[in-house]
Amino acid sequence: MSGIIAQNTLDSSGLIKAQAGGGAWNFIKKLTASASSDLSFVDGTSDVVLDSTYKEYIFTFNNIHSDRTFDVAYSLDFQFNMSIDSGSNYNVTKTTTIFRSQHSEAGGDASLAYQTDKDLAQSTAFQALGLYVGTESDNSSSGYLHLFNPSSDVFVKHFICTLNSVYSNNFNREYFIAGYGNTTSAVDAVQFKFTADEIDAGDICLYGLTT
Repeated sequence: MSGIIAQNTLDSSGLIKAQAGGGAWNFIKKLTASASSDLSFVDGTSDVVLDSTYKEYIFTFNNIHSDRTFDVAYSLDFQFNMSIDSGSNYNVTKTTTIFRSQHSEAGGDASLAYQTDKDLAQSTAFQALGLYVGTESDNSSSGYLHLFNPSSDVFVKHFICTLNSVYSNNFNREYFIAGYGNTTSAVDAVQFKFTADEIDAGDICLYGLTT
């Protein structure tokens, strides 16, 4: 998988060619949930690299599922936060934006909306990535989060995320989240969890981009 995408050489073929000398995504670490309270990536722990080795990192989410017993009236948010003290505290100040599109299994209720109750303005709270995630056995969330230059001691820490999720009432929802950690200290740990209960199953993989 190339880190640089060149112009498509065949207009209708769907083929994408990487430029010569382009970067590549390098696998770093996979964490697999099994009734886990959280999944945390801490630089220097268990072979995790989250430092100046790479200027761009990506976390991929694969079928993240809650262990909560299904209740149509209850659902969870999948969320994340960052740390500047090797995971002792996950409380980086953030300003963010979030919107979503949705469509139901019944073919109705299609909409696009800004989630005014889930964005953050200079808050240390966890940022929601997937809202009202369904808890049935066939529900899960998948997507990815890009984190840019977390080791910088000059600039804030930008991130962008896209997550596709099954809403608790059998809606497909896609969430688009972006923002920055308002710190010039190096971010050296990232944690993912639900607002309550445990991560029953699924995995998160971490990659770094060679430039």
